[in-house]
Amino acid sequence: MNSEERKYMDGERLHEECGVFGVYGTPEAANLCYYGLHSLQHRGQEGCGIVSTEGEELNYIKGPGLVNTVFNEQNLATLKGNIAVGQVLYTNAGGGKIGENIQPIVFHHGTGDFAISYNGKLVNAARLRKHLEDRGSLFLTSSDCELIANLIKKDAAQAHVDRIHSIIEALNMVEGAFAFLIMTPKRIYACRDKHGLKPLSLGRLSDGSWVVSSESCAFEVIGADFVRDVEPGEILSIDHHGIRSNHFSSFKHHHMCSMEYIYFARPDSDIDGCNVHTFRKESGKLLYKESPVEADIVIGVPDSSLSAAIGYAEASGIPYEMGLVKSKYVARTFIQPSQSMREKGVRMKLSAVRSIVGGKRVVMVDDSIVRGTTSKRIVRLLKDAGATEVHVRIASPAMPKPCYYGVDTSTEEELISAKKSVEEVAEYIGADSLAFLSTKALMASGNRKEMCMACFDGKYPTDLYQTDEDATLYKRYQIKA
Repeated sequence: MNSEERKYMDGERLHEECGVFGVYGTPEAANLCYYGLHSLQHRGQEGCGIVSTEGEELNYIKGPGLVNTVFNEQNLATLKGNIAVGQVLYTNAGGGKIGENIQPIVFHHGTGDFAISYNGKLVNAARLRKHLEDRGSLFLTSSDCELIANLIKKDAAQAHVDRIHSIIEALNMVEGAFAFLIMTPKRIYACRDKHGLKPLSLGRLSDGSWVVSSESCAFEVIGADFVRDVEPGEILSIDHHGIRSNHFSSFKHHHMCSMEYIYFARPDSDIDGCNVHTFRKESGKLLYKESPVEADIVIGVPDSSLSAAIGYAEASGIPYEMGLVKSKYVARTFIQPSQSMREKGVRMKLSAVRSIVGGKRVVMVDDSIVRGTTSKRIVRLLKDAGATEVHVRIASPAMPKPCYYGVDTSTEEELISAKKSVEEVAEYIGADSLAFLSTKALMASGNRKEMCMACFDGKYPTDLYQTDEDATLYKRYQIKA
């Protein structure tokens, strides 16, 4: 599937890069990892993998596709051992071939083999790759996993030194947003970036086994209890000693990506002490306070906008209705998208309920507007179904700036709010009115003191390494950053 087909079938909405999951201390490690990845499937649908160990060799299975298509009872049975790490993958348009980047990636070295699963984006990746290549390193993929592996490998003379020291040294060389799971035959290292941009949670099973996940929602399905979030700048070593904590940086912030709360994470996840559904519902209430409108019903765009729509309805007293229904069974591959097929494709994925929206003034609550094409088609669906007015309310601020931390918006040309005013966007999508949530209200929705809102306000937590030299390097390595 090419990039145009993917944009078409995915509704040109935002995508996270991936989700990671790890298990230590139970003979059912690979099976539990499978269920954990299934719970994180919303974070990536293009590929997945699991690596496990019985204490020596690292065995893995990975491939393109969904978790339940890559794995089955027979191949899972070959992944023996009490340690396992896995990943679900989404690749952006500049991130290289899907197959070569599916994780975990296993690395062989004289001082010990290890595997890496990863979520995020390193903004200085191209610069580090050139540095390593100039010193003889070779790269087979465009994944940041391979970059980290080259940074943490040890010389034979250092074989007696605990790997944690080389991991700390490596993490102090990288900049960006990340959650790494690094697995050796004896332990798992769980690492989170010092800015706290990516989520990573620790859980525990009743038998004392440990689990680590991009989202806490994955704990419920395997019967694990949430213990705590991995702290920004922290490395957890999980092995027969239990949990040991190290910190690779004393510089720490909690700049959680705001899109985790707005769109990416499942509503039953708790991230940095805040439940995602609660955050979205509160954002909907504040959205009404900032942008009220007279209407007959409130509807949400499935699925991530439903909590905000409920909040808007509760605050306004306007009835909440299911005006849009999402099909769960639309295939991810399709014919080359002509304009007529694009329209049919939207109707395959979303249907307006004519008997509910017909003759009504509708408030349509959505989580974001990125390129504007999806919002335009949904407004048209509602009006074709008889809605007399469609007032669009967005439970996040307008998005004029690209993300450099793993979300697939890397240029302002892709973002409608970078080029058009709110009034011009409303005219483009065909809405009778349009309003976005303020950045102040977004912060208040989760009662947060810090949060990355760079795509809304242009205040990036890190240096972006955007010199002319870096631009050349990014093009050379086909890294979207």
